Amino acid sequence: MVQKNYQLPELPYGYKDLEPYISEEQLKIHHTKHHKAYVDGANAILKKFDNRGSEEFDVKAVSKELTFHVGGYVLHKFFWENMGPADKCGGEPTGTIAEYIKKDFGTFERFKKEFSQAATGVEGSGWAVLTLCRMTNRIFIMQVEKHNVNIIPGFRIMLALDVWEHAYYLDYQNRRPDYVEAFWNLVNWEEVNRKMDVWLSSPL
Repeated sequence: MVQKNYQLPELPYGYKDLEPYISEEQLKIHHTKHHKAYVDGANAILKKFDNRGSEEFDVKAVSKELTFHVGGYVLHKFFWENMGPADKCGGEPTGTIAEYIKKDFGTFERFKKEFSQAATGVEGSGWAVLTLCRMTNRIFIMQVEKHNVNIIPGFRIMLALDVWEHAYYLDYQNRRPDYVEAFWNLVNWEEVNRKMDVWLSSPL
């Protein structure tokens, strides 16, 4: 069986397509520098696993590094996918996600407020994510510290917002709440619905 390495995914839109909410420069640096760093870091860890018989191997340290870099790779991939140009995205959702928001939050405005609070309130570097628990048939908002802390196993991520400073500093400096508010203009609800429908139709 042929083993593969992680690859930097292409964006599903151009670097200018998220303006004015995320600038071309901000998006290009975030994608080609920061996301690529997690791809390279994950592949370097894979090389350590491949060479574990010929060099010193601290499984605890290497495993922690792996979760950090692969977590960064995966969360960024979700982040790119759940955004899109403002003329096609944003607004209030429809479909499956809208039904779950109404069931679990009552209104979209309440959901948006709680998700925004989670995003702005992340201590240090991390993420706000919307997850779906199949066992209880509920959606939950979680804060993920760094890329690999506070994740609940088995909770699939439907929507992710990067609130590391590298995601917004060029455009918003230290004004994280302004960046979070701008994000709602870019949410690709069609992609969120696609992820939800796939997960709901999968066996537990």
